[in-house]
Amino acid sequence: MTERKKISLSRPAGADSDAPTPSRRKPPVRGSGTAPRKRMTAAEAEQARAEAAARGPDPWHDRGPAGHGGPGAAAGRRQGPGPGRSPERASERPQDRAPERWGEPRYDHRDPREAYPPARQDQRRLGTTSPRPPAAPRQEATEADGRLRLSKLMSERGLASRREADEWIDAGWVRVDGEVAELGTRVLPSVHIDIDPQAREQQTQRVTILLHKPVGYVSGQAEDGYEPAVVLIQPDSRWAEDKLPLKFNRAHLRHLAPAGRLDIDSTGLLVLTQDGRVAKALIGEDSGVEKEYLVRVQLIEQPEAENVMAVTPPEAIEALRFGLELDGKPLKPAQVSWQNEQQLRVVLREGRKRQIRRMCELVGLKVVGLKRVRMGSVVLGKLPAGQWRYLRPDERF
Repeated sequence: MTERKKISLSRPAGADSDAPTPSRRKPPVRGSGTAPRKRMTAAEAEQARAEAAARGPDPWHDRGPAGHGGPGAAAGRRQGPGPGRSPERASERPQDRAPERWGEPRYDHRDPREAYPPARQDQRRLGTTSPRPPAAPRQEATEADGRLRLSKLMSERGLASRREADEWIDAGWVRVDGEVAELGTRVLPSVHIDIDPQAREQQTQRVTILLHKPVGYVSGQAEDGYEPAVVLIQPDSRWAEDKLPLKFNRAHLRHLAPAGRLDIDSTGLLVLTQDGRVAKALIGEDSGVEKEYLVRVQLIEQPEAENVMAVTPPEAIEALRFGLELDGKPLKPAQVSWQNEQQLRVVLREGRKRQIRRMCELVGLKVVGLKRVRMGSVVLGKLPAGQWRYLRPDERF
């Protein structure tokens, strides 16, 4: 039978047998070790401050006014002033101390007194403090050395619209001084540009349609319950005298847009095109294409007059030709003459909103009918109202 040893517990030598036994063990204070730390006396605290001042700033203890710090500073907040705390701060209530900033790391290898801009707190949460690179400045249309976007230069030369040019460049159909161009390329205005025949073939497939718009249709998007004029482009409304050997198909309606508008109360020639060159020629900023109108008018002071030409002051017609302003901007010179006793013939080289109607109101005339009969060298001719035809290859605006 195995003999069991009797174990007895005895106090260590030197212990006071009369000392009272504690009822519970006091938990250790958090710090660098596990043993309880003895509270400093005022003299020890003063000595510690002097030693800390001699050593210089300690990033693990001297955490600044916010009270941040490492293990030593944490212990100092609970057990005594510590090297990084003054006696005044030792008795300070927690609610009186400055709150910690959100996202501030408690332990950091950098100088804790470094100022963190609030805008970088989110970056610190993501683990990076590198500043965001500044946005690149937006490039102007023309750079200091005169370079401009290739698509813009092609548009200015009349080779294609900006959208067409970008499509051709992206397809590799454009060469600049013998080199295949890339989308977004900037070049000097003097460069030589070659276009692939495939691009020209695609361009010839884009159509331009001439429509005699009737009253009651809007030129562009549908508005106020009125239909757009493009709904009239149907196979059965094609003019019978259109001899162009081109068969209508639905692809001709894709990206078909009006180049120059006619308001809902006006009639006459409306051009709808898929070709950006045509649109630029008619409504571009530098367009000088003439637009001719027949305008039936009444004198506002004498609306019952049959012979409007006889009762209208000559100076009113002179003012229509030159000298009027709309929206604070002077109008370009216009050609204005009497077509008959009730109708004016007006030729403009610009197209402000409801321009002719507003011009006539300024000189005491009211427009009761307006018809566009020509754009450039293309005339409305015998095309009936509500019908359309294709622009012929020999026609130019």
